[in-house]
Amino acid sequence: MRVITFDDIKSLNISPALCYDWAETMIKNKKQALLPPKISIKPRDGVFCNVMPSMIPGVTNSWGGVKVVTRYPDRVPSLESRILLMNADSGEFLAVMDGTWITAMRTGAVAAHSIELFARKDYETIGILGLGNVSRSTILILCEKINGRKIHLKLLRYKGQEESFIKRFEGYENLSFSCVDTTEELVRGSDVVLSGATYLPNDICSDDCFEPGVLVQPIHTLGFTNCDLFFDKVFADDTGHVHHFKNYDKFRKFAEVCDVVNGLVPGRESDDERIIAYNIGVSVHDINYAAAIYRMMEERGLLEDKPDIDLKDPTDKFWV
Repeated sequence: MRVITFDDIKSLNISPALCYDWAETMIKNKKQALLPPKISIKPRDGVFCNVMPSMIPGVTNSWGGVKVVTRYPDRVPSLESRILLMNADSGEFLAVMDGTWITAMRTGAVAAHSIELFARKDYETIGILGLGNVSRSTILILCEKINGRKIHLKLLRYKGQEESFIKRFEGYENLSFSCVDTTEELVRGSDVVLSGATYLPNDICSDDCFEPGVLVQPIHTLGFTNCDLFFDKVFADDTGHVHHFKNYDKFRKFAEVCDVVNGLVPGRESDDERIIAYNIGVSVHDINYAAAIYRMMEERGLLEDKPDIDLKDPTDKFWV
């Protein structure tokens, strides 16, 4: 069983476009995977530990694994994750992998996919709160899809993070920026509201702030329960991950994103529809990314020098 680190994955220079393609493929084929709802443990306010297993059938071999992701607000970074990758046909454990890069990039890719799928086609302004890695990865990957189209990013000021965010994307001539001080200012006039905030204790603003045609993409789900009650449509990456939401039975219309992608249900049908996309984060993306990275390293001969963990498993059937 190999050990694959954050630096190993970063050194592969995986393009934002490839990140998008991996996510799009898995969204389309999500119903073929075995995906139980994640287990979430919240020992105290603002802290969580999520355990996320899944298996992905394949033509030549199947992949499986478990991701464990934790949030500790006083840690840098606050979000960290690890992935245990296995060959689901043989049961062989293949690698213990850093999941922090994978989590950030697959989350951004899925968010970018939903923006392209559910936002109005002429969207111009994206309001962003929570300016960490997942918001950065979303914009990075989205820029690969909009082909230089001009987009205005409206940022909620927070501890000076808006300045480093702007600096990160200052080389993109099609992006313009402004900063606001309140969530009300952020939401009003935004065609897309992107929330990368990992913790929000309450809903961020009143109903009247959300104008017709808005798409809300809350990466970490918190802060928008009022939208559940009056938005025209709610989409999610997996029903099993949202059916426990307190307003689930009050959604006007609900469907999974994969059903829209496969043409089974309509997505946006008018420029006036208010839509919220709850991409909770499903581990089929993590395992798919991990498998693709493992194959990439294997093809390039990069696994040979990786540390090999041998747990000295018993070789006899009866060992007690």
